[in-house]
Amino acid sequence: MALSGKRSHPPALKDSAGDDYYLTSSVIGDFSIVDLRQSLLNWYYQFSRDLPWRHSRDPYAIWVSEIMLQQTQVKTVIPYYERWLEWFPTVEDLAMADQQRVLKAWQGLGYYARARNLHLAAQELVKHHNGKFPDQLEVAISLPGIGRTTAGGILSAAFNQPVPILDGNVKRVLVRLVALQIPPNRAIAHLWQLSESLLDPQHARDFNQALMDLGATLCTPHKPDCPHCPWKLYCQAYNLGIQSQLPMTETRAPIPRKMIGVAVIWNDQGQILIDRRRQSGLLGGLWEFPGGKLEPGETVEGCIQREIREELGIEIQVGDRLITVEHTYSHFHVTLNVHHCQHISGEPQPIECDEVRWVTLTELEQYPFPKANVQIIEALKQKAAE
Repeated sequence: MALSGKRSHPPALKDSAGDDYYLTSSVIGDFSIVDLRQSLLNWYYQFSRDLPWRHSRDPYAIWVSEIMLQQTQVKTVIPYYERWLEWFPTVEDLAMADQQRVLKAWQGLGYYARARNLHLAAQELVKHHNGKFPDQLEVAISLPGIGRTTAGGILSAAFNQPVPILDGNVKRVLVRLVALQIPPNRAIAHLWQLSESLLDPQHARDFNQALMDLGATLCTPHKPDCPHCPWKLYCQAYNLGIQSQLPMTETRAPIPRKMIGVAVIWNDQGQILIDRRRQSGLLGGLWEFPGGKLEPGETVEGCIQREIREELGIEIQVGDRLITVEHTYSHFHVTLNVHHCQHISGEPQPIECDEVRWVTLTELEQYPFPKANVQIIEALKQKAAE
């Protein structure tokens, strides 16, 4: 069965020379899908990674792994995955859990919307689907935090359904296979069609896992290990000697840098004031030390006083610097200028947050904080121990 036999093409792409071409048999050549499938599966059965979620057919456990693996390396995910299933062994356990416990279990893994959506989706499954993960693509995609690739990963791994995937690793493999001469984000529809065409309908679980393994272990972003690749005979990028030049990237603007003034506010009882962020946004639902962005020409001390007045409605005295924290998120970089502060007057109000609390230094461990704020907590502990 040739690659070009089943479906009509999406609109033609333009290569670097401006010529039309398709991500189909006209690009791959005369190799059959059967050859590609079998060679990849044979390699996978010999060299597949031993990952904890591959020992399960439970859609819930597989779903958790798929969400955690979004934009996160396997070695980072494994301990979080194992702890998560200890804390929330079933979808019902997750649905009934308090959001703060959910976020605490996720603390340090980043992209916290993933945890909030897992929690919301679990509640929806219990309420509307008897706690069962749906085996229909359209229903799965309708759940919070689940897109086409995540749904495909779950349905193929849990139910062996022939549903394609297109995560970062798979995208890179396919781009090199057909020597795509444009940035992949300009050819998403074509890459989806290629992933669907290649997928082995009888062995969808193993095939999709094999594609991900190939991208993670051999067809890596830098210095791909082409001599050991099961697709080297078929890979146009390898045969053209351009595998290290692909995928092509688009020029990105430098990420913005934000200077933030942060207050560790103490009261007369030796407690520290923290606030819980609103549910929307990058770090929604997490606790933090209050503060905000420096305005042009503003000093750190002036920024902290202004932000605390605006956000919490209290007056403080800004004291010594505690720590400066540098942290990079996906789309911006922050410098946190953290100062000890003393509460002077006023009752803290959650004007621009969901909740405020006075807590002791030891109680801070109970709350989920962003990674950058964890460094502040460690600095406070170190200072207290001196």
